[in-house]
Amino acid sequence: MGGCFSKPKAVEVKVELSLLEKEKEVDGLSPNGKASPFADCRPNGALGHGSEDDSGLLPLNLKTRDYVEASVCHVKDLENGQMREVDLGSGRALLIKEHGEFFAMGHKCPHYGAPLVKGVLSKGHVRCPWHGACFNVTTGDIEDFPGLDSLPVFQVRVEKEKVIIRANKQALQSQKRSKPMARCSSVIHSSAGFSHVLIIGSGPAALVCAETLRQEGFTDRIVMCTMDRHPPYDRPKLSKSLESTAEQLRLRSVDFLQDHDIELLTEKEVAAVDVKTRTVTFEDGLKMEYRKLFIATGSKPKPMNYKGKEVKNVFHLQTPEDANSIARLANNKNAVIVGTSFVGMEVAAALTDKAHSVSVIGIESLPFKKALGEKVGKVIMKLFEANRVKFYMLNEVSEMIGHHGQLKEVVLKSGKVLRADVCVIGAGSVPASGFLKQSGIHLDSKGFITVNKMMQTNVEGVFAGGDVVTFPFPPRNNKKVNIPHWQMAHVHGRVAALSMMGRAAEAKTVPYFWSAMFGKTIRYAGYGDGFDDVIIQGDLDELRFVAFYTRSEEVVAVASMNYDPIVSRVAEVLGSGKTIKKRDVEMLARLGKTGDISWLIRQRLPLTSHLQLQKDPVDNTTWTPMVLRF
Repeated sequence: MGGCFSKPKAVEVKVELSLLEKEKEVDGLSPNGKASPFADCRPNGALGHGSEDDSGLLPLNLKTRDYVEASVCHVKDLENGQMREVDLGSGRALLIKEHGEFFAMGHKCPHYGAPLVKGVLSKGHVRCPWHGACFNVTTGDIEDFPGLDSLPVFQVRVEKEKVIIRANKQALQSQKRSKPMARCSSVIHSSAGFSHVLIIGSGPAALVCAETLRQEGFTDRIVMCTMDRHPPYDRPKLSKSLESTAEQLRLRSVDFLQDHDIELLTEKEVAAVDVKTRTVTFEDGLKMEYRKLFIATGSKPKPMNYKGKEVKNVFHLQTPEDANSIARLANNKNAVIVGTSFVGMEVAAALTDKAHSVSVIGIESLPFKKALGEKVGKVIMKLFEANRVKFYMLNEVSEMIGHHGQLKEVVLKSGKVLRADVCVIGAGSVPASGFLKQSGIHLDSKGFITVNKMMQTNVEGVFAGGDVVTFPFPPRNNKKVNIPHWQMAHVHGRVAALSMMGRAAEAKTVPYFWSAMFGKTIRYAGYGDGFDDVIIQGDLDELRFVAFYTRSEEVVAVASMNYDPIVSRVAEVLGSGKTIKKRDVEMLARLGKTGDISWLIRQRLPLTSHLQLQKDPVDNTTWTPMVLRF
């Protein structure tokens, strides 16, 4: 192909400098009635996209040497709905054409660096092929999660049928940006026992809540308290990268939080909440009053009954220190994993190149059977067995036996005795809500906090989100469900923040999660709880497949391995409110068109979506979208 995929030619770099047009004045008020500190700013400080009649404008105080400008392709090289990754000399950008207009922005997802050119373009946003985050093509703003940062956007214009991009060199290198945030204008001493917003927890729901408040112009005090000793970190990586430090895993530094007036209290465990006096009491005796409270305490390990709980070197993976200790103690030793949860299985995979032996104990017949189905569970189990992992299924732990206090053996209820120097328990979790039992905040029979679509509890001024809640889920007729995904917690945090500020908001997203083991990744989108059938396309034995999960006659979820970006494509369809029928997936499976969802354009389907596909010129097995409209 020609255009951007041909060998790059030398280009003449031109930089033009002119005045910025005066921004239109925007009226913005923070919750305390003060003017928003960024009422006169564009949302991301980016330059607008230009046309042939718009030369594109730069602030006078920006030096021309900080910018690069290059002709990247001919105007006809891209069809509507196409994306290309282009080289500007000082870095790469994602060039997009939609509805006859060109857009340019960062080419890597700020979350884990996925190439967005492999993602899905639809309705003015690009969805990441790895984890489903969405970015607005005009502003670069993150619109769906996971991730905290947005993308830089670059100026585009067309001259003499050439597409020209002008970009800030630093933005090209960083490939991410933080949205502007307000600062706290309230004069309150840091030791004062009052916060306008008090957040319990420091996971994604808590952090996104705090950042969203600042992004939306909230200028009063925000305090975030956590039992952790570290600033917020990327917890899903704990089980995948056991030797990573808290510093390597951090989501935001202490300096970042301080710069945006988000106060962090570490190693603070909540003892009780008094909703009448709006007071939170901590185990160390500290009391803090609040105006708004957000509870995002997540989950804690499910209690287990076995003898020998005093034995050392038995871990529930909860902190970076736990992960580091597990990796150190397992080196050339015998490791036992109790439970076939995603966390447990990821730890088992991570230990195979460190430990002398790895054994996994599970109460079901297959790992992931409930979540992914029997067929997928079987091939995952084979993958682990091929990597020296031994399974003891339909079994439970009876006793941990130690020598001089150190773990030496794990006894199963079947009578089998396993040699063990370190044990990791990943056998499920329960909501971390015990401190709320006498609070008046409603908990269901399992201990989950029940919230409405705006993340509000039954108590005025109290909100909750993340793994600790059940919330109304529109695809299941607003049945209250618990979805303990990292991505979903981000959504809850944003909705709660907007609700606190009186903005209409609800959790409208497609659940999305991923798991990595032995260099392979399972991606999953949707809510498959209670699925009654699984339709497989592809080759399970080759670990290159797509699994559609159905309830009755509709697809409710999809999982894949080595078939990016089909999970993100299906997430885009489900997120638009469209229905994927089981009969159409079955027909697709019979035709053997794995990964191809062009069947959605068929006229007899109640859809108005259109998807045309083009073979990727780099990887003939990967499909990239040309058009996806709703």
